[in-house]
Amino acid sequence: MIGRTATSVSLAWTAATDADGIAGYQVRQGGSTVASVTGTSATVTGLSPATAYTFTVVARDTTGAVSAPSNAVTVTTDPAAQTDLARGRPTAESSHTQSYGSGNVVDGNPDTYWESANNAFPQWVQVDLGAATPVGRVVLRLPPSPAWQARTQTLSVLGSTDGGSWSTLVAGGGRLFDPATGNQVTLTFTATPARYVQVRFTGNTGWPAGQLAQLEVHAG
Repeated sequence: MIGRTATSVSLAWTAATDADGIAGYQVRQGGSTVASVTGTSATVTGLSPATAYTFTVVARDTTGAVSAPSNAVTVTTDPAAQTDLARGRPTAESSHTQSYGSGNVVDGNPDTYWESANNAFPQWVQVDLGAATPVGRVVLRLPPSPAWQARTQTLSVLGSTDGGSWSTLVAGGGRLFDPATGNQVTLTFTATPARYVQVRFTGNTGWPAGQLAQLEVHAG
């Protein structure tokens, strides 16, 4: 093996010899030929991310005869890239206190955060993805510092394609943020088209306001 991605594997091998001459090579996965080449390397494409594949190579001489298979090699493709659709996108909020504005939730810095006005639930923060796109997972983070003691925030996640009509992506409930486990909460749901993703807070056991350092939005 000489390389891999989430959807491909590149293989290389030593040239074979044959009295009749070598016409080429076949890369096989199980009983199927997935690549035919004349040189001693090949790239197999169209694979699934984070999946193990086993390959062998056979040489084909100029008469059409094929050799015994090479030793098998098993390769696991890389995981699919995870893209945060919210990073750097415009935000909005119900309120904020001091300098803790909503733009902090999409700046990629887990140490900056949004904090709403105190003692005034419900509160919300949202991101505009720019266009309706399927979303199926959000990751909510608070600063990882141990100074942020564990707290449970009661929150829900809403989605909208137009900013006016909202649907519930994740029903309201208590979510534990604990610095001992990264101070983050991951919520998955059925992929739903949304341009706007909003997190609505109705309680916080650690402070009388909504608090969020990062709002990551992913396709799935």
